[in-house]
Amino acid sequence: MTELHLWLRHEARTTERRTPIVPDDARRLVGNGVELTVEESPQRIFPIEEYEAAGCRVAPAGSWVSAPRDAVVLGLKELPDEPAELTHRHIFFGHAYKGQPGAAHLLGRFAAGGGALFDLEYLVDDSGRRLAAFGFWAGYLGAALAVLRHRGRLRAPLTPTTKEALDETLEPVPGDAEFTGLVIGALGRSGRGARAAFATAGVDPTCWDLEETRDLDRAALLRHDVLVNCVLATTPVPPFLRERDLDDPDRRLRTLCDVTCDVGSPLNVLPVYDETTDWDAPVRRLREAPPLDLIAIDNLPSLLPLESSADFSAALLPHLLDFGVSGPWGRCLDRFREACRAHGLDAPGSLGG
Repeated sequence: MTELHLWLRHEARTTERRTPIVPDDARRLVGNGVELTVEESPQRIFPIEEYEAAGCRVAPAGSWVSAPRDAVVLGLKELPDEPAELTHRHIFFGHAYKGQPGAAHLLGRFAAGGGALFDLEYLVDDSGRRLAAFGFWAGYLGAALAVLRHRGRLRAPLTPTTKEALDETLEPVPGDAEFTGLVIGALGRSGRGARAAFATAGVDPTCWDLEETRDLDRAALLRHDVLVNCVLATTPVPPFLRERDLDDPDRRLRTLCDVTCDVGSPLNVLPVYDETTDWDAPVRRLREAPPLDLIAIDNLPSLLPLESSADFSAALLPHLLDFGVSGPWGRCLDRFREACRAHGLDAPGSLGG
């Protein structure tokens, strides 16, 4: 590996408490010759002192904009609106390759500045399987919140917690009515997490995956009380729910959690809402009679920041140590250039800094 300078940025989103690199893994990076600068962040689950003790340099929040040109800026969620031109190589979840709102603008900022986006969603192996993902915890929390809402125990605003504390609220108590749950995308990372949360809640959900959704039985779907969608579509598929399905008088479905949150994308399998929910207002009522509640929070794992960060960091670490011009990072760069070309943009970014 050539000499690498990683710059771990503060997250602009106030509810983002996760980090892609935990202090223990930061120490391993530094021990392997990586220069690691970590921005101060009052909301990150790990205090800056733990990174400093691991041998990292400390920088003010937001100072990545003036970082050395060869630094690789590492984060998770969206960048702030400024600067207009992005000159660095960035690693984060860009959500810009499937026609999402704002995609062209973000890619245009990279093209204007000569930088490059290495989208973590597209850090994949030879078979296309993602190498570092928050999916399990996204599914776990999605199902957990859906159960709590259905049982009348979801309290807003949401606040970060631990798995042990969350599980205490999930366990059934006398008086809880039985209900049916459905997980779509049950065999993937998010689906496994959703199934685990349902199990903690004492619910044995129906599990659908590719086989069950090729010829979707919407009537059967609507006969479930709670639906958790964990499908991340990469090609167009018929929607699982349509507006007219919500008005079906025989609908039993009362609580819908969309873990994927592909709102605005033409690949969205749940095109029955146009705006995500958030920690302050986690639930939106889609129908009144009979009631149907939506949960669609696009940073669910941040509600379990310690557990989700540790898992993600462990998966990402070996690939940061192998940061180079081929393999998974090369595929990331190819995907970025392909997306830029689709928008008529030049993509001069490279791994060479």
